[in-house]
Amino acid sequence: MSTSKRKRNDRNDGGGGGGNMNRPSNRHPQRHNSKNVNNDHQHTNHRFGRVMSQPPKLKLHRGASSSCHPTVSIAIPGSVVSNAQTRELQTQLAGQIARAAAVFRIDEIVVFDDGLGSQLTTLSNYRRGPTHRNKEKKDEDSEKRKSDDAHQDDEKPNNNEKEEKSPPHMQPSTDPHAFLARILQYCECPQYLRRKFFPMHPDLQFAGLLPPLDAPHHLRRGDVASFREGVVVDDEVSEGGSFVDCGVPNRLVQIDRVLTPGIRCTVQLDPHAYESRHKTQSNKGFIKGKVVSPTTPRDEDGQYWGYTTRLASSINSIFEECPYEGGYDLKVGTSERGDISIDDPQFCLKKKKASNKKAKLGGSSDGDGHFNHLLIVFGGVAGIEESVDADESMKLSGENSKNLFDIWVNICPYQGSRTIRTEEAVLIALSRLSPFIAKNGVAESQSKRKNRVEKTEDVVFSDESVSEESSDDE
Repeated sequence: MSTSKRKRNDRNDGGGGGGNMNRPSNRHPQRHNSKNVNNDHQHTNHRFGRVMSQPPKLKLHRGASSSCHPTVSIAIPGSVVSNAQTRELQTQLAGQIARAAAVFRIDEIVVFDDGLGSQLTTLSNYRRGPTHRNKEKKDEDSEKRKSDDAHQDDEKPNNNEKEEKSPPHMQPSTDPHAFLARILQYCECPQYLRRKFFPMHPDLQFAGLLPPLDAPHHLRRGDVASFREGVVVDDEVSEGGSFVDCGVPNRLVQIDRVLTPGIRCTVQLDPHAYESRHKTQSNKGFIKGKVVSPTTPRDEDGQYWGYTTRLASSINSIFEECPYEGGYDLKVGTSERGDISIDDPQFCLKKKKASNKKAKLGGSSDGDGHFNHLLIVFGGVAGIEESVDADESMKLSGENSKNLFDIWVNICPYQGSRTIRTEEAVLIALSRLSPFIAKNGVAESQSKRKNRVEKTEDVVFSDESVSEESSDDE
């Protein structure tokens, strides 16, 4: 070994090198006690940068029900996608909305038609045809180039003719609402089920740009979980029930009933069932489970279990086609012309009476005021007011759009930009409204416990029985 190499190795062993900063120095062993030495392995593994093993669960109180965890729905116009110039940017915009929905535990996303969107272009920046390149040439040769392109088009079909020959289900979507809904559904689906429900499609050409939601139901290989999403397979059906592919490596799950193959379902498993192995006639290993409602993980275990996507033909269809019984009991509209600011001390998320003046301003009112189904509506580039004017089925004018909602709020009163984009408004609104949503569930569970204490059995008093407070003389 040469002298230069020996000196270089000595410097690295001394802890002065950039790659060995976490190693204890041999020159000062007294500075490193046993506790620090045991934690050296954690430092090298980036203990402050590790991925959270599981997102926090909602706190479940004794006797809690699904109403203790209210559902939160957001409505977004599909026209926001048409503002992006390319398919890549459109895909990334949809991924931002999906990420915001997963981070803030959104249960439903409504993509509605505000009547202000334009058709999407089917070509991408990475697929520029000869005609597009010729537009960038000099003006002197423009006529000659156009004649050459016309001659080539007669001999060779262009890209648009190829798209027309493709099957309808394989053509790229020109409707921004269908495109946004497909991307949102793709992001919510677990990775091991995407090939079953999402075959190859031009809208998913840039799906690799989408950020992963990493929700609790997006399980990794080898994870042991009590609930799993799966798809019913066409394999053998025994007397016990159908078989479901839940993403368990090389093993299927036999459920307690027979379902139609190809549908998605939520399966509850015993964690100890992963270790057991049953055999069928074909000598394949499987584990047993039972089908439950998709809301069971949230109601029983407090886990966030993804969102559903719904299409609405207009802003009025958002309310008329509500999937929940009784509709949305609290509707919030976001606008820069809101009646109340979210910074107002009187602001809160509670159901109000129409006669209460403070109700229109989001103030406090009598009664519990707890909601079970919250809806937050966002506008497009022109806002909710333009969407109401574009909806011919509504007699309401855009100036009176606030009458559609219980709360008409300005989520960012001191904005520095002239406009706030919809994908930005979703993040701002959900981050600022999440504390009020959390208070609703806590306050409701407390009020239910208080009502259970007050509803005690009536005590029957009799003159014949001696009171415990009476004296012996009496």
